[in-house]
Amino acid sequence: MSKFFSKFATAIADLSGKPGTFVLAAALVLAWAVSGPFFGYSETWQLVINTSTTIITFLMVFVLQNSQNRDGKALQAKLDELILTSQAQNKFVGIERLDEESLREMSRTLAEKAECVEDSRTKRRSATRRLPDAPGVRNCWD
Repeated sequence: MSKFFSKFATAIADLSGKPGTFVLAAALVLAWAVSGPFFGYSETWQLVINTSTTIITFLMVFVLQNSQNRDGKALQAKLDELILTSQAQNKFVGIERLDEESLREMSRTLAEKAECVEDSRTKRRSATRRLPDAPGVRNCWD
């Protein structure tokens, strides 16, 4: 069942993102609007568009969420593979499962390290103009 739904969700998500699908939806809304005078703008006439759009929106939430979840997991797997095969710290593998506070703390730490790296580069550039051995440049990854 899960495999079928994944294939179905992928097909619907791909189809719903095409320009032709938008044109078809716009044409249906236009046809509904033009048909208003023929039905005397009755409550039933209004109910048709309200019910149709509500049902479609409700179902599309699940279809698109499924596609979004799979895309996110695939992207995370690719990033994990890059982390594992690079000089990056392996502690970043699986961080998407951390709680919100841990993620915020890690984000703050990384921002501080990024600032440190930028400061070190600036110091290194100015120090290398004076001395070939750039003393006083600190290691930001300690």
